[in-house]
Amino acid sequence: MEHKNYNAINKSVRKKDSMQLLLGKPVYTEDITPKDALIVKLLRSPHANAIVKDIDTSKAKLIPGVVDIYTWEDVPQLRFSNAGQTAPEPSPHDRLIIDRHVRFVGDPVAIVAAEDEASAVKALKLIKVTYDVLEPLLDFRTAKDNPILVHPEEDWKVPSDWGAFQHRNIIASEDNTHGDLEGVMADCDIVLERTYHTKQYNQTPMETFRTYTSYDRYGRLHVISSTQIVFHVRRILSTALGIPKNQIRVEKPRIGGAFGAKQTAVCEVYPAFVTFKTGRPAYICFSRGESQIAGSPRHEMEVKIRMGADNDGRIRALDFYTLSNTGAYGEHGPTTVGLSGHKSIPLYTGGLEAHRFAFDVVYTNTLAAGAYRGYGATQGVFALETIVNELAEMIGMDPTAIREKNMVKEGMLMPAYYDETANACALDKCMSRCKELFDWESKYPVRDMGNGKVRAAGVAMAMQGSCISNLDVGSATVRLNEDGTYNLVIGAADMGTGCDTILAQMVAECMDCTVDDVTVFGADTDASPYDSGSYASSTTYITGQAVVKACDKLKSQICEIAAGMMECAPDEVIFEKGQVRSISSGKVLSMVDVGIKSQLFNYVSPEATAMNTSPISPPPYMVGMVEIELDKITGKVEVLNYKAVVDCGIPINPALARIQTEGGLVQGIGHTLMENVTINSKGKLLENSLMQYRIPTRLDMGKLQVEFEHSYEPTGPFGAKSIGEIVINTPGPAITHAIYRATGVWHNELPITPEQIAMSINN
Repeated sequence: MEHKNYNAINKSVRKKDSMQLLLGKPVYTEDITPKDALIVKLLRSPHANAIVKDIDTSKAKLIPGVVDIYTWEDVPQLRFSNAGQTAPEPSPHDRLIIDRHVRFVGDPVAIVAAEDEASAVKALKLIKVTYDVLEPLLDFRTAKDNPILVHPEEDWKVPSDWGAFQHRNIIASEDNTHGDLEGVMADCDIVLERTYHTKQYNQTPMETFRTYTSYDRYGRLHVISSTQIVFHVRRILSTALGIPKNQIRVEKPRIGGAFGAKQTAVCEVYPAFVTFKTGRPAYICFSRGESQIAGSPRHEMEVKIRMGADNDGRIRALDFYTLSNTGAYGEHGPTTVGLSGHKSIPLYTGGLEAHRFAFDVVYTNTLAAGAYRGYGATQGVFALETIVNELAEMIGMDPTAIREKNMVKEGMLMPAYYDETANACALDKCMSRCKELFDWESKYPVRDMGNGKVRAAGVAMAMQGSCISNLDVGSATVRLNEDGTYNLVIGAADMGTGCDTILAQMVAECMDCTVDDVTVFGADTDASPYDSGSYASSTTYITGQAVVKACDKLKSQICEIAAGMMECAPDEVIFEKGQVRSISSGKVLSMVDVGIKSQLFNYVSPEATAMNTSPISPPPYMVGMVEIELDKITGKVEVLNYKAVVDCGIPINPALARIQTEGGLVQGIGHTLMENVTINSKGKLLENSLMQYRIPTRLDMGKLQVEFEHSYEPTGPFGAKSIGEIVINTPGPAITHAIYRATGVWHNELPITPEQIAMSINN
């Protein structure tokens, strides 16, 4: 591991936008939307599967303030995908802006554009729609080869071959085996087979989906949106509207939370279409109910595992099959499912002799799923870590010891992880430190507290990735100003994660200045260098390295300008301590000197842009341990303590990394104990508000403690790996383990509600 005393790296620096937020300045989409923008509202289908036979908008159009109403007859017949990933994005092009065939309860049927919200809402109530109601396909376990076709249309297309079979309701399918799976299974002392189910969780960011659109002074479509993916939104709108990309500009202001939900272009196309048709500014803001029933939640998955092991706890074979429910549309379906196996199976590289990973992704007449922090790994880690805990309990082995025996360690080749090598891996140290921090030896035994209450502990470990290898790119532009300060221009989107601050810290480290000397701008498709966007945990690792490269180029250009000022060759000067020094004479020029000269009779640009990509995706690793108190009478679970130790390489900003970890842990606790999704027999989602869909509060999280074990990733900026997604993955299996310890019952479906616990004990 490389050790260095950094100036700005591995320091807890205040976030760049913190004061603006604390002072209540206008920083969000709604804050900067002009009051004269048309209000856009959507009429949504009450049916899960139906054909619009007739739609009468005549009375609604007579309402004062209503500008126009659009239906399936008015929109371009150009199919597109809402998925925000690098092209060629593999999700099927299966959407129209409005389709005559509605495929889930909440699918748009009409777009209303009005001068004010009251007129738009009134118009929605007066639109009369006649439907030919069809039988819906709601159970994803029966979707494959079901006679009900979710997408029977002839113009359906898929840009990449991921084993898609439209007329079998399959959008992606794969089956890969490594080693002699059946031979190893036959030789194992124990073979366990289990099935695990996770539901379609909502991200529920505090800021719902919202977008403002207008035509700029050059007649181009200008889009301001709460999005993680400005460049992908531009591509999606270009495809959906049939207009060139160079006629679209997309920028994002401050984002009020996303967690992957805004990696899908959920709402942008509707105000864009209204502006396209009317020439007027337009604004859409989803209600909380709309965000719940028509957002972009996590994929529901069923994971079937067959695990072969010996009596001494050595895990020798894993057979994984994941069935993923993409819902009514296929965005992110082919890509999320792969992580359920590829980012869980490699955790047990230490003893694994053979493995198989197969999956199918199917359509149903339910809300289309999308990206959510963890992106498929969350579902796979829950399943694998739970069956490993069950094996440990079955053979009477400490569950931390079974992991220490089988876990991936630094230097190991990971066949299940695209044949990458664990070049930076402190997972063993994470386990050792977490046991010490948690006091595992004393808390692992179940303790009877009286009055039907018991305390118990559980453990899990996880891995993720640091980018989409061989695909995504990040870019950065660094510019020297005449006052000796710097501008950093990025295309990555700060979602509240602090990437603006973290990337500024990297500039400060490279250029030997303070973080306050770095001003950050982004993301804007007109001004920012191309960046794939903020997803796949890639910003620190991918865009961060682009920042380092841009700074290295800028130093060379600064030295060239300074050499001209000193009348010597560029190789006769050196950049050090934020200045340029002549090697021979010792003469020093400040950045103010060079900055001023750069604007006076100068041929060398004081600005550099660099792009970065990676053929690998170094995993971060994590261990989590939880202590719960469970009431056997009511089934209520109280999280008392959660300890987590994370290996994210070298943390650029430990305070922000800690906050990221704590936030992910709380979301994972919510998934495990309270966030429920119920669809009735008609396909209606019942949890359509935060009254019904309960997310965790400060009272539900117990005492959280986070520490970091450092590894050094040689391909990352300053040894860094990612942190954003892995942190959500351990609570599910760890809490499930603790509940088993307290009750003697394994629960293979999340969430685990008090009712389920109480009934399982009584039965």
